[in-house]
Amino acid sequence: MGFPGTWMTQSESVVYRVVPKCACSTIGQIMYYSDHGSFYDGDIHDAKQGLHKWAMDDSQPLISANVRTHTSYAFTCVRNPYTRILSSFFDKICGIQRNGKRYRGKLVPLLVQKYGIEVGGDDGKQEFDQIASFRRFLLFARDTIRWRRPMEPDIHWSAMSGHIGTYIANGGTYDRIFWTETFNDGMQDVLDAIQTPYQVDLAAIPRFNESEGHGPKRAHPVADYFDDLSMHLMYEIYKRDFELFKYDFEDPSNKMPIGEIDLNEVHAKLGE
Repeated sequence: MGFPGTWMTQSESVVYRVVPKCACSTIGQIMYYSDHGSFYDGDIHDAKQGLHKWAMDDSQPLISANVRTHTSYAFTCVRNPYTRILSSFFDKICGIQRNGKRYRGKLVPLLVQKYGIEVGGDDGKQEFDQIASFRRFLLFARDTIRWRRPMEPDIHWSAMSGHIGTYIANGGTYDRIFWTETFNDGMQDVLDAIQTPYQVDLAAIPRFNESEGHGPKRAHPVADYFDDLSMHLMYEIYKRDFELFKYDFEDPSNKMPIGEIDLNEVHAKLGE
């Protein structure tokens, strides 16, 4: 199985397990900058050089050797499940992607046909019932995760604990898991713990949100999208995420964590 979704600086100063929709573009650019003193010109997900990635064959032996011996500091970043799934909906389902097309080609027509989801116009400006469409999308996300139909679950809405757990199950150990909601504090802790060829001044780093502007803007407060049924579905899909990463399941309007992440608990429960 190895370590899918794992990135490592070329200097091997730090190892990062990517979790989609959790500041991964900004984190990747910080890692790139810490080695090269400049940012990658473009979306860091497209970079084929300057950063080791599990998806690149030449990087795999280096990442494997580092992770299995826990040579470098290893971290990841998580996000409130309510805001993460909303972000996935507006970016991946309603939005037009970098290539000018809909995400995953036939996915959106399938959702329109089978689940009655509306996504607005290709310019992202056409009005539609965001709340009704999102709740139907949530049913679809649950179906993909629970029954793997009408398709396999997508990385952007599959549970964070699943992404994070593969790293542990295959022999990796995390030194830090922090929240996107307190990004600067968490990322600074990581930078303080490692030695990098170039120093990173977090206050001067822009936020690289590569999905910004792809889709329509969220028109309502987060809590408005989640009725009792939606919250039941969220618990069914993301129970472990809420519990391990200490987010408030009872109150969708509270995006902040309500406890401290226990790394020993995460390793014990996700390493099973």
